Amino acid sequence: MVMHLKLFIIILALCFFSGLTWAKEEAIKKAIQPHFPGATIESLKKVPYLGLYEVVVGGEIFYTDDIVDYFFFGHVIDTKTRTSLTNERLEEIKAARRVPLDSLPLESAIKVVKGNGARQLAVFTDPNCPYCKQLERELVNITDITIYTLLYPVLNGSAELSKNIWCADDQIKAWDDFMLRGVAPTDKDCETPLAELVKSGQLNKVTGTPTLVFADGTIVGGMIPGTAIEEKLQSASKE
Repeated sequence: MVMHLKLFIIILALCFFSGLTWAKEEAIKKAIQPHFPGATIESLKKVPYLGLYEVVVGGEIFYTDDIVDYFFFGHVIDTKTRTSLTNERLEEIKAARRVPLDSLPLESAIKVVKGNGARQLAVFTDPNCPYCKQLERELVNITDITIYTLLYPVLNGSAELSKNIWCADDQIKAWDDFMLRGVAPTDKDCETPLAELVKSGQLNKVTGTPTLVFADGTIVGGMIPGTAIEEKLQSASKE
């Protein structure tokens, strides 16, 4: 009986402490929000150093005190290991992020089906991006895949180039000719989905090209070799 009573008191205390912590964090969120109108506070938690709270807004981290008198931007460095605790958290946040493939404007993609097309990959890409061209060379030998190329013209001169590729009579050939062989597309005008694609990239926090989105929603920013793409495709297919 005594043991049960002690256990009940411990559980009650933990619930009370959790409730206070939640209320405190909600109060901090409420105080932060006016400083970021229209943005979502993605997470807020107390960190075990300096009495600070870690805040994530727009995929970026900053810190604040418990009464939101100050914001601290920059990296917290562990002097023992000489590692950036902030950078480690950013990597964790990126790894945990998911973008459902069917939430993307795939109907506005340049769609290529290779082999049985069973595996799926969407790529936000800029035709003037050298790493995007490297990625295209890595994708050449990957089969049994459906690739959705989402034109994302964020570099200088890329909007006109993307328009010409989209408006070409054969989009796939125009894309491959430019990305693999350096043959520029012919100037041509038509209605394009480029504005919609750029908006989608911005909403999904695509900050660079190429950005790969796999069938399980995992995201990889930057060029990765074909072996790594194969591993990610296999992993996504299992999920």
